[in-house]
Amino acid sequence: MMNHRPFEDWLLDDQRLDLAQKRELDAHLRECKTCTAIAEANLALRSARLVTPAPGFSVRFQERLAGARAAQRRRTVLGSILFAVGGLVLLGALAGPALFSFIGSPAEWLALFLNGALFVYSMLIAVGEASPVLLRVLPEFVPPFIWLVVLSAISGLGLLWSVSIWRIVRVPQGVQS
Repeated sequence: MMNHRPFEDWLLDDQRLDLAQKRELDAHLRECKTCTAIAEANLALRSARLVTPAPGFSVRFQERLAGARAAQRRRTVLGSILFAVGGLVLLGALAGPALFSFIGSPAEWLALFLNGALFVYSMLIAVGEASPVLLRVLPEFVPPFIWLVVLSAISGLGLLWSVSIWRIVRVPQGVQS
């Protein structure tokens, strides 16, 4: 099997080659049809006549680009508004019944607060008592392969989250079509 890597890099990147590299490339081109085709395509591309664009091309391109950016901004604003409205509707649907009972009277406020506080307190006590038992039993109960699968899944989700955040906050550069 022939190693094309350095030769393809030299041909595709148009690198300046020293005399030894040129001899090595010429010897390779005599044997390899793939790299010879790349070299011929490069030669044809370099010798091709450049065509000037039609008059007004840059103006039309800039207008189309500005229109595309404006349409993207409109879609972003509309999506943000729909997302916010949808979130408010969902919040209203979920929190509406509790909100109406909360507005009722101060006694209901106090009862609701105490009920929530007692629930949180009892949950913390239950978790505190169950945690040592679970931490002692769980490692022996679950096979190591399952731990590796769970750890891999958590790592994959972390990577997915990181890439998602990066894609959201990155600033696009160059020409966007």
